[in-house]
Amino acid sequence: MSRIKRCRRIVGYPEFWSFLPEAKNDCETIDFMLDEFETIRLIDYEKCTQEEAAGLMGVSRATVTGIYENARYKIADAMINGKRIRITGGYYKIDSIPASSEIKEKGENIMRVAVTYEEGMVGQHFGRTEEFKIYEVSDGKIVSSQIINTNGNGHGALAGFLRAGEVEVLICGGIGMGARNALSELGIKLLPGVKGKADDVMNDYLSGDLDYDPDTACDHHDHEEGHDCHHGDCGSHGCH
Repeated sequence: MSRIKRCRRIVGYPEFWSFLPEAKNDCETIDFMLDEFETIRLIDYEKCTQEEAAGLMGVSRATVTGIYENARYKIADAMINGKRIRITGGYYKIDSIPASSEIKEKGENIMRVAVTYEEGMVGQHFGRTEEFKIYEVSDGKIVSSQIINTNGNGHGALAGFLRAGEVEVLICGGIGMGARNALSELGIKLLPGVKGKADDVMNDYLSGDLDYDPDTACDHHDHEEGHDCHHGDCGSHGCH
């Protein structure tokens, strides 16, 4: 029987999710897992020992060594062969975002669509979203769905959560400009201004009949913008 992977603890989502060779848009992409990013951040940037990094990530030193070696090879491959690095999900958790450990790696030929969710309906305030319903789609059909509690962490953390979960499309009600910008930077397609039952809305999306308003604003965007993304915490576990 194979051993179950333990979630690797990371401090937060990266500020930058993709790195591309200069003047080379069409190139092979290397998927760089969040736990690989964290080992590079801790060991090479924060100057932690591998033992210290293992303690912070909640795994063994041998596990950290393996993750770190894979990460270094990927960086070398990208630099030498002109490949793009794309940071994505994996088995990870962020203590301040318990839901981060609930989305597992996406299978092949699967598209993920997230809907802001509130008692079965499409939630109307993205920045205060406490739940997403995430649908997995294959060949135009829903193959699974999952309701995940996010604790309403603010638009920056919510956008990072969706990006790490490899969500490609977000359907929601109202949404502020800060959240729009965050989603756009992460390459997540936004379909705002939607009302109704989440499952009905998702079926409308798949059939091409979704009624949405791209210019919809959030009436409570001042509250949404007040939830800061805690990227600044990413350096809080220095090992100098």
